[in-house]
Amino acid sequence: MTSLFDAPWFYWATGVAVGFPIALVALTELQNALRRRNSFLVRPVHLLRTYILPLGALLLLLIGAIQVSGEATPVRIVSTVFFVVVLVLLLSGLNATVFQGAPEGTWRKRIPTIFLDVARFALIAVGIALIFAYIWGANVGGLFTALGISSIVLGLALQNSVGQIISGLLVLFEQPFQIGDWIETPSAKGRVVEVNWRATHIDTGGGLQIMPNSVLAAASFTNFSRPPGSHSLGVKTIFSLDDPPDDVCRMLTNVAMALPQLRPDAAPSSVAAGGLNYTTSIPLRTPADDFGAKATFLRWVWYASRRAGLHLDEAEDDFETIERMNHSLAVIGPTLRLNQDDMEELLPHARLARYGADEYIQSAGEVPTQMNFIVNGGARLEAPGEDGAVIAVRTLEKGDFLGQTTLTREPVIASARALNEVTVLQLGRDQIEELVGRKPVLLQEIGRAIDDRRADVRRAISAAAD
Repeated sequence: MTSLFDAPWFYWATGVAVGFPIALVALTELQNALRRRNSFLVRPVHLLRTYILPLGALLLLLIGAIQVSGEATPVRIVSTVFFVVVLVLLLSGLNATVFQGAPEGTWRKRIPTIFLDVARFALIAVGIALIFAYIWGANVGGLFTALGISSIVLGLALQNSVGQIISGLLVLFEQPFQIGDWIETPSAKGRVVEVNWRATHIDTGGGLQIMPNSVLAAASFTNFSRPPGSHSLGVKTIFSLDDPPDDVCRMLTNVAMALPQLRPDAAPSSVAAGGLNYTTSIPLRTPADDFGAKATFLRWVWYASRRAGLHLDEAEDDFETIERMNHSLAVIGPTLRLNQDDMEELLPHARLARYGADEYIQSAGEVPTQMNFIVNGGARLEAPGEDGAVIAVRTLEKGDFLGQTTLTREPVIASARALNEVTVLQLGRDQIEELVGRKPVLLQEIGRAIDDRRADVRRAISAAAD
């Protein structure tokens, strides 16, 4: 027994036999814990557990327990593999702690991946050279000299190409834009869909523009996505000199506030730009909404300007002809129980109005001052849900009416959105009061319509909640 304890290999073998399983179990538990936390350190710990620990144990057994000389080829091979993996572990751990775990917006997070790959390759090459020089006694000085001279010659021969690559890498390092940003360059405007070490790919809507990074580095461009939440669309319109500027600006702003592309918690504004010109600034979520927002805004302004008696592009509106008014009164006659004398009496007080597709004819919560009778087209009643969602209640068609609470002066509980171009005949509160005063049955029907609409809204909200 004494000779066993005195043997030089005993303590090395015992240490490896006891320490290796304990270290293996500890690293396994650490790896599982890091994986559950989605930590960037999982890969370095995996390298340590799978490669470095077994190789280190084997190296200790060879040198300490078996007493193999360090000059022996097996020991040199194991030592070489061990130190190469240690080098990879150090680089992997450095990348995980310094760069992958860096907070957003810091310089460590902005460094392009290609920079890290090139630096990692250079460090691995230098590390392997030093390992071969120390373990195998190789003379690597001549190799470094040859590589230095070759790099100088190659750099002089490819100085233009290398210059472009360096310019591109500097753009990547600064990161003036990211994937998804909208930029405008001297030759293209669109959304950035890909950025690599050589070029930036811009989706212009009509194709993919491939722009070398060196060109971007040498030119000025605009990033519409930065700072976030600052993009606005400017739309110019022309009205007649006879139109009051305040009325025009109010109408333009109201139309812009109803746009679905409008950025939440932001308000549009309209100003008179002098002469016949007006400019409306519309805050949008992203430049991707520019085309759709502008098209919808100009379409809705065409209808809203005519309803307000304004003259977009100095045009006159001759839609309200006697023939159309008589036809519209005939359409709503059965709804209001009108005879010929009633129609002739209402003719001077009624007016026709048109709404474009997706425009709101009435909004939930407003107190109507007139009733709108649908003469042409269709509309959808919508109620706001508990989570802010829009709930479809029912569809209104030719002959149906809106603003049924005009007489009771109560706010409506549902909005009405035009499904297509809708023409309505509008009657004010005074005219409706005179009609129901002569026709008590009509008052009962309007009251029944109010109850029916409320019941429809309750049913739709209950069904959506279920």
